Amino acid sequence: MEKGLIQVYTGDGKGKTTAAIGQGIRALGRGYTVYMVQFLKSQDTGELKVLEKLEPGFKVFRFEKKHGFIFNMDENEIAELKNEVKAAFDFVKTVLQNNECDILILDEIMAVMGNGLIDIDDVADVLRNKPSGVEIILTGRNAPDRILELADYVSCNMCEKHPFEEGIGARKGIEY
Repeated sequence: MEKGLIQVYTGDGKGKTTAAIGQGIRALGRGYTVYMVQFLKSQDTGELKVLEKLEPGFKVFRFEKKHGFIFNMDENEIAELKNEVKAAFDFVKTVLQNNECDILILDEIMAVMGNGLIDIDDVADVLRNKPSGVEIILTGRNAPDRILELADYVSCNMCEKHPFEEGIGARKGIEY
């Protein structure tokens, strides 16, 4: 890629990961290699089954065991999760250092920063020092201002209405 930029998909609406995957599929269709590192996601999702079929051009990496929500974890579980997240972020740095892909999706990286599992400054350093030919896509709610300032694209998915408000839970094939 001649000039890789930084994209952010944020906001409280549905579809941030879906948009990032769509961008990755578009890039794959043009011959680019796509890596997606998913943070704070360990459950089985419908998109994983499709993306497996797109390997080796589009690869998904996960480093975490199944955990519950952070607000339900004890100190030991949080420490374990923090180590898993650190391993994933170290992998991200290695991928960039070795120019292993053209598109790098950091799915739910905003939640990782928001929960104090990775320092915002560390993510900002990676973005500032990325190889010029790599496009980086970051997803998650509550993107920090420092990250937004470094971004070339910022898309905000806003929630106007959600079925959860009416007591309808997550549905297989729609939300996961």
